[in-house]
Amino acid sequence: MYSEPRPGDAYFAAAQEDRSAPRTRLAIPGSLRPSGGRGFQTVVRDISTAGFAASAICRMHPGTICWLTMPGLESIQAEVMWWNNSVVGCGFSQILSPLVVDNLALRWRNEGAFYPSC
Repeated sequence: MYSEPRPGDAYFAAAQEDRSAPRTRLAIPGSLRPSGGRGFQTVVRDISTAGFAASAICRMHPGTICWLTMPGLESIQAEVMWWNNSVVGCGFSQILSPLVVDNLALRWRNEGAFYPSC
């Protein structure tokens, strides 16, 4: 189930600006904790300055606030944008620094950068 950002959403402006930003494919072990829920282990599959996609066996509903924790970083707040077949897509509450994304890519790069088709 995919939910497009809507005008008025905190993520909307960032999504419009960074929708075609290169996402870096990688495999970062981490944890994801939905607001009011228990955290679970995940693997971040791709990341950009605006958001990420990660494994999530349990369904996560669009609009849910969550916190992503990756090795060497503090927890980062995000909002669930979509969930489909055990993968969740989230938008960061605050855009990440390109330096942070570059450092993660250097450490965890899997298959290089790709550009989303939509």
